[in-house]
Amino acid sequence: MVKVSSYMNNTIGTNVLLAHDLGTQNYWYWIGVGVLLAYALLFNVLFTLALAYLNPLQKAQALILANSDESKDLKIAGATSDRNTTTEKCNRTNVLEVSTEGTRRKGMLPFQPITMTFHNVNYFVDMPKEMQARGITEKRLQLLFEVSGVFRPRVLTALVGSSGAGKTTLMDVLAGRKTSGCIEGDIKISGHPKEQQTFARIAGYVEQNDIHSPQVTVEESLWFSSALRLPNDISRETKKAFVEEVMSLVELDELRHALVGKQGSSGLSTEQRKRLTIAVELVANPSIIFMDEPTSGLDARAAAIVMRTVRNAVDTGRTVVCTIHQPSIDIFESFDELLLLKRGGRVIYGGSLGVNSIDMIHYFQGIPGVPPIREGYNPATWMLEVSTQACEERLGLDFATVYKNSDQFRNVEDLIEELSVPDSGSKPLKFTTEFSHGCLTQFGVCLRKQGLIYWRSPEYNVVRLFYTAIASLIFGSIFWNVGMKRETTGDLYLVMGALYSACLFLGINNASSVQPIISVERAVYYRERAAKMYSSFPYAAAQAL
Repeated sequence: MVKVSSYMNNTIGTNVLLAHDLGTQNYWYWIGVGVLLAYALLFNVLFTLALAYLNPLQKAQALILANSDESKDLKIAGATSDRNTTTEKCNRTNVLEVSTEGTRRKGMLPFQPITMTFHNVNYFVDMPKEMQARGITEKRLQLLFEVSGVFRPRVLTALVGSSGAGKTTLMDVLAGRKTSGCIEGDIKISGHPKEQQTFARIAGYVEQNDIHSPQVTVEESLWFSSALRLPNDISRETKKAFVEEVMSLVELDELRHALVGKQGSSGLSTEQRKRLTIAVELVANPSIIFMDEPTSGLDARAAAIVMRTVRNAVDTGRTVVCTIHQPSIDIFESFDELLLLKRGGRVIYGGSLGVNSIDMIHYFQGIPGVPPIREGYNPATWMLEVSTQACEERLGLDFATVYKNSDQFRNVEDLIEELSVPDSGSKPLKFTTEFSHGCLTQFGVCLRKQGLIYWRSPEYNVVRLFYTAIASLIFGSIFWNVGMKRETTGDLYLVMGALYSACLFLGINNASSVQPIISVERAVYYRERAAKMYSSFPYAAAQAL
């Protein structure tokens, strides 16, 4: 049934159109259909032409260093498995001694070396619903089982294990990155109980994924990190000098003005990005650094460069811990100590590796039934092969139990007991605030960074400018002289509709065009927020402004 208005005996729909000064003739239907088809044809043609003839706005390219001597310094990267590893280690030590001497000449910021001890650490999470559906009645799932060990200054420790052994879980628990679950055990920093608020200020965490803002340079990335994480009592000149020192330490000084770029398409290579990730943590002047698989996804040459950077960090006196999955011979020989986990989060070896991994090899070869390592074989690969669950079943033993009953375990326990007692007169590190700087400083640094990001995003700025110009032409032509006619309420409706539509379309465009930048910066925000660089409010205010 058609509803008829009492006004002029028209339908309600007709009166609405008349009130807005819109035509009511039937041919307007076909005009609307024609306009839709015309727009569809126009945009599809333009889209096809753009795909066919337009090139990407940025070409994917790698950064080539001007220093031609770099290849001479990286001969270690081409090393084969049958090379004399003892000679390699001596050569590497000589290179690192030169680097360290240069560091001492210039002077690093002072920091307090720390020792981390952890004893009988257990970690539980809620039982997954999938496992409960299979009939498992326990309410908690244990991921780490009585894990004990020591991390010391100037010692590079490797956390190794097969997939699902709990390497990253253990490192996250020790670093305080786990926000859920239940942690049990004794964790001490230089003999004092660990306080997470204080520990977060003296610890660095190098994530496996290299997350950085693409629009800033290498030097700016380090400067923003140092400006937000170094204490207030350090002058601006000292911070700049420290940034210079760290860039030299990780061998990024020749790339200081290079934009970070997007991973896999432009800017820094994968290996250079990994060194930048390490440098971002080093400029915070941490006492201990956790690294989650720093060589993952890198070829032999790139992995050698990264490990040389890691060794440089260790030789400054810091405590460095790395998770490593199936390392090569050269990478494995870079480590000083090992903490080996099996599936289920249980320790099966802890302690010194020795030259050419001789200490670890002697331990496993001393277990009855374990086959000896072949000459020239990778000790890390052999270690993981002989400690599998299938090998345990074949030998009829549990490597975790064997380790608990070994002299190696007792030596580690004695070392933990010795280092768990603080030095006489020493006091635990304490900070009165959660962050190094107040909200105003955090806001200023974040605002400067956001300004650089948007200034160096020409695609985003051009799209916004172009769309605004086109939208103004369209709305201006459609509503030309509409504001001059104000005789009826329909005239006012048209003016208000024009203002509403213009604001709505521009707002939607701005919100949609900024999404690519926001999506990248969101990941950067999560990393920087976890590193205690700033709180949420200053960052949100800077982003909105």
